Amino acid sequence: MREKIESFLKKKTDEINELAEFYPEKKALYIDYTDLERFDHEVAEELIQKPDEVISLFDEVLSGMNIPTMEENPRIHVRFKNLPKERGYTLMIRDVTSSYIGRFMAVEGVVNRISDILPKVSVARFYCNRCGEGHDEIQSTRFLTEPVFCRNCRRKDFRFVPDESEWTDVQRLQIQEPLELLEGGEEARQIEVWAEDDLTGEVTAGDKIIETGVMRLLPPQKRGSVYRKFLEANFLESVEKEFAELEISKEEEKEIKKLSKDPRSYEKIINSIAPSIYGYKEIKEAVALQMFGGRYGKKLPDGTSVRSDMHILLIGEPGVAKSRLLQYINQIAPKSIYVAGKGTTGAGLTVTAERDEFAEGAWTLKAGALILAGGGIACIDEFDKMSTEDRSAMHEALEQQTVSVAKAGIVATFKADTAVLAAANPKFSRFDPYKPLSEQFDIPATLLSRFDLIFPIRDILDKEQDKEIAEHILKIHRTGEGIKDLEPEIPTELLRKYVAYARRNIHPVLSDDAAEKIKEFYIELRAGSKETVMATPRQLEALVRLSEASAKMRLSNTVTVSDAERAIALTEFVLREIAYDESLGRIDIDRIVSEHPKSTRDRIRVVEDIINGLIAASAEGMASFDDIIEEAKSRGLDRFTAEGILSELKNKGVVFEPRHGRYMLTEG
Repeated sequence: MREKIESFLKKKTDEINELAEFYPEKKALYIDYTDLERFDHEVAEELIQKPDEVISLFDEVLSGMNIPTMEENPRIHVRFKNLPKERGYTLMIRDVTSSYIGRFMAVEGVVNRISDILPKVSVARFYCNRCGEGHDEIQSTRFLTEPVFCRNCRRKDFRFVPDESEWTDVQRLQIQEPLELLEGGEEARQIEVWAEDDLTGEVTAGDKIIETGVMRLLPPQKRGSVYRKFLEANFLESVEKEFAELEISKEEEKEIKKLSKDPRSYEKIINSIAPSIYGYKEIKEAVALQMFGGRYGKKLPDGTSVRSDMHILLIGEPGVAKSRLLQYINQIAPKSIYVAGKGTTGAGLTVTAERDEFAEGAWTLKAGALILAGGGIACIDEFDKMSTEDRSAMHEALEQQTVSVAKAGIVATFKADTAVLAAANPKFSRFDPYKPLSEQFDIPATLLSRFDLIFPIRDILDKEQDKEIAEHILKIHRTGEGIKDLEPEIPTELLRKYVAYARRNIHPVLSDDAAEKIKEFYIELRAGSKETVMATPRQLEALVRLSEASAKMRLSNTVTVSDAERAIALTEFVLREIAYDESLGRIDIDRIVSEHPKSTRDRIRVVEDIINGLIAASAEGMASFDDIIEEAKSRGLDRFTAEGILSELKNKGVVFEPRHGRYMLTEG
């Protein structure tokens, strides 16, 4: 075995010389498992079955080659990568069972927790308390191991001397199964990973990695027969995040391409979204576009990233199937997380720093839902039930798609390239069509503005529609031929792979005609009124994302005019639903993104003018409450509205009341 390893390493002269040149920045010789297997199948198989012996031999042979480094005794490792998945050497976390103890394997997962980098004894120096003889003991386990007995006096009485011992860095990670590989409703399994020396600090929470190493056991703290398993890492490889790592066969790829050429492919995909839910064509279309997303990886010339993921908010009255729609998307989206309401915190969505036994009492960072679902969809139900502090943690994640952390002395930034599909209820369960959305929901206007599309879902009394909904729901509960009408036009598994294929391979670019169409619509929208803001640049970027998603649904790398028209039609529908001001007879985007829309601001200005006029005409420099209300009535404001505005001006400190029923301006 040693001779074979020597022969193999002699073929790696160039890599070894490069290692010597860059040591200690580079401390490892990386060996591709397939190269080793081609050289000698027996050695490769021994590595899998008896990794400790083989890796130890590789390290010994490499150390004996007298690598010319600046240090006298360089600490160089041999690391193995690229274990073939088809041979069963790359496993899912749930497949790592007791039969793999002590074997070499690769495991794929997402890092959801990391510890600080801590020192670990690699060679411990012990002195005999009886005769003073020194002993160096190599530490290969997680527990400090003393010599069996003193080689001089044959006694067993030692003291450990940290200052004379050799140390290495160690970091503990926790990885969990990638969400896209789970079937609906399955819980992601987790396993602990130990990384040493040059492997520490290489990954962070939210990274998708392939860990290659040996399965070890951790004895129970108390006497018992149940041991904890962990992986001792030999190699860590970061994997580029993708929407889905679903395996797509050649036959399935042909079927996907055939479906994309179907003239009804767009309609079929929309009809396959939650077919058990009646109606909601525009919402299902928007959610389908969200699953495909815009062109990923766009960067501006200054290096700034432009998000490709769309965020959608469903605000509806109770019983309109919001939760069911979210749960359906959670099942069919290749990568998604479902969370709800009061059970969700800002830390649970973003990142939390916590002190626990996982890192020997040190601080660890734990990734939340928006990071773990990176490249997929986070479905957040009962969005309005989250506390204000928890929702405020989402501002950065929704727009910049990053999560910045400064906790417990740890400063870090994580990627959160996740699309958000959220559902919320009105404050008092029902809609008031004459009030701005920002007044009706417990969601700040600044957060509402981050959503590309907001759909209000109303429970309207309509006899014909109620009859159709009742028939549809009752059909669900029947058995027999009738229920076939509710099956999706595209099988769920094929739709999952269709979406994954499009996300992975299609990167559409705007054509000149499509760009011109979007520009004309945006300019026309902005020019609709000089008094109200009918659209902002955020709507323009949303139009681009929707157009790109439409092209991806067709598996086209070019965004055409028809894609732009679909995006415009959907945007117009949403703006009319949420931003139309009845009193002005036109769209006012401030009904969503501002505390006060244009019509409300006009009424506030009227009341301020009334107060100013009455103060100027008064000898004592004050305006009475009754005079303000009477003057407001003469200008078309009812008593209730005028009292509300006056109360708000008082709360904000614009006016004050030195005597009961008498008002003055604060600056006066």
